[in-house]
Amino acid sequence: MTPLKELQKRIDKLQAAMRKKQINAVLLSQRADLFYFSGTGQNGLLLVPAEGEPTLFIIKSVARAQQESALKDIIPFPGWKELVDLIEEKIPSTTSIGLELDVLPAKLYLRYQEKLQNYRLVDISSAIRKIRSIKSELEIGLMKEAARISTSVFTHARNTIKEGMAEVELAGHLEFHARTLGHQGAVRMRGFNQELYFGHVLAGENAATISFFDGPTGGSGLNPSFPQGAGAVVIRENEPVLIDFVSVLRGYMVDQTRIFCLGEPPLHLREAHRQAIRIKNTLAEIGKPGLKCSELYDKAEQMAREAGLANHFMGYVERVNFVGHGVGIELDELPIIAPGYDEPLEEGMVFALEPKFIFPSEGTVGIEDTFMVGREGLVQLTNFNEELQVI
Repeated sequence: MTPLKELQKRIDKLQAAMRKKQINAVLLSQRADLFYFSGTGQNGLLLVPAEGEPTLFIIKSVARAQQESALKDIIPFPGWKELVDLIEEKIPSTTSIGLELDVLPAKLYLRYQEKLQNYRLVDISSAIRKIRSIKSELEIGLMKEAARISTSVFTHARNTIKEGMAEVELAGHLEFHARTLGHQGAVRMRGFNQELYFGHVLAGENAATISFFDGPTGGSGLNPSFPQGAGAVVIRENEPVLIDFVSVLRGYMVDQTRIFCLGEPPLHLREAHRQAIRIKNTLAEIGKPGLKCSELYDKAEQMAREAGLANHFMGYVERVNFVGHGVGIELDELPIIAPGYDEPLEEGMVFALEPKFIFPSEGTVGIEDTFMVGREGLVQLTNFNEELQVI
């Protein structure tokens, strides 16, 4: 259970942001935000006034929410009319109520418009994402535990990969291993229509297959209904196998990538992999509180260009426009290490750096590790030998 003291700190930050934006209350419904501010993932609505105690209205399951959440005011969802009456008792009409408009379904928003017509509905999502981007000691501790799962998964991969094994078979071995260590299975993403199952296990040219997924790699998947990730492609000698694996424990995740190969891959792929490691380690050295996220990206792109690999950096033809992303309860949190994202690094931020190079018909090489921003600079949370894993 998330301690009440921890929840109160998060709610205090939210209420401070609300007062700054002159928002009188927020009504949260997205599961990741509900878990963050209430400690439970049960279906419900969390009403947080700018002053005073929050109320958690649970649709299902009330009993589990009362067991899982340390909040004091947890009651069954009373119905929409009664909910509005309760809100009007706490929040004066004609004032503003904040909603998570970046993720709220239009149908639910229209219902809020109808039921809360005496209030001005505004967006609170940017403030929530900013608050969540700064991790507490408790959160970082959980992510360090998740990193230990990640290390075990990559160790298991090295002992499991065999020639002739299909990607999906290798993925199944790794996923089973992770589950036995406490991996929760689900990898939450905030972006609309973005979804992921554990990560990507991609062999040879399939690691260069483009998909909808907002990342440098996609993969074919097993069918068009879920067109990403491991498929039926067979692992062969001298071809790189990309394992981009998200380890999630008790709600919190880390993201890590390593490249494995049965025998030596071609020289130009080995050199590109070496450059990816060099980029990651350089960014880790210069990343300090106060540095703009865009400056980290600019440095990575500069190094890729100087290495003669600009056309392969973070994609080929259809590139993604970032080299790092925040992680926490969701895989696509803030900050974003991207051009134009000029927010400074702050102590407590946690993000993955993933410089990768994609080569059509050959595959992908590169690396990814999760870092936290410490007082003096970046601290790496995920640990496994960063060199190309030749077996």
